[in-house]
Amino acid sequence: MRSLSGSVSARALASTGGRRFILRSPAKINLFLAVHGKREDGYHELTSLMACIGLHDEIVLSFEGEGIRATCSDPSLPTDQRNLAVKAADRYFEQVGLLNVGLRIHIEKRIPIGAGLGGGSSNAATVLRGLDRAMGHLLGADRLSTIAEILGSDVPFFIRQIPSLAEGRGERLTPYPHLISYPLVLVNPGFQVSTAWVYGRLKMGLTNCAQKLKNFPFKNQPFDPLYMLCNDLEAVTETAYPDISAIKELLCSQGAIGALMSGSGPTVFGVFGNRQTAVKAFDAFQRYRKPNWRCWLTDLVVEPPGEGD
Repeated sequence: MRSLSGSVSARALASTGGRRFILRSPAKINLFLAVHGKREDGYHELTSLMACIGLHDEIVLSFEGEGIRATCSDPSLPTDQRNLAVKAADRYFEQVGLLNVGLRIHIEKRIPIGAGLGGGSSNAATVLRGLDRAMGHLLGADRLSTIAEILGSDVPFFIRQIPSLAEGRGERLTPYPHLISYPLVLVNPGFQVSTAWVYGRLKMGLTNCAQKLKNFPFKNQPFDPLYMLCNDLEAVTETAYPDISAIKELLCSQGAIGALMSGSGPTVFGVFGNRQTAVKAFDAFQRYRKPNWRCWLTDLVVEPPGEGD
């Protein structure tokens, strides 16, 4: 990728004039995740249906000081170069040909870390989107997606934030317009799970979502949570952590059409046919949940974000 001319980038940076940008960084869930095998590059070949949800972090970008500095409301999240949001800012300024830009990134964390909800990937994409908006859309979504692919498999999805069928290692995205805004109840059991750990213990002979994909290929077909929910990673994580099975059973007993672990876990979501049933289920979990469980009542997001998001 070629960087922009220094004069164009400098003028765009000058226009930010110390402004602050407050951005929503949404979580995602995997409504379907089939793993087809390991690739030569070390990643796994997969097919996944991803959608954003109402749960989000808040990111504040401020053009001030010297260099890129990050802070976070959750002290367990690294704020140095290990943080994807910092890496994203570095990549963006490198692409537009700017050095030594003063940027402050504050992440108000609401999405649990290591939860299968894509919080880190979303933060990175939100920083890319926010910087490009601040700089007058110098790059645009296509070039931002190219940068995002370098940062991580889930990051490109969060550039456009629309329900999509992800293929390859997750970077090949096809918009999926046949999804409705189902009410959801999310339950996180209060611990983190390493994605690498889960994939490292996946036994391909025990996966079954590819077979479902043959029966429900998604092409011009509405998503039906009663039949289509599937995640090949779920068996690995729930074998080690029985809370996942317990949460799924409780969600279904409270009226969920279906329940599934998102990504590599451990967060579980229940899909509900109407808001009233979802509210009752959420209230029940609030009363009877274990002390370390966290619960959210939210919805699938099926529309692209507005300019201010």
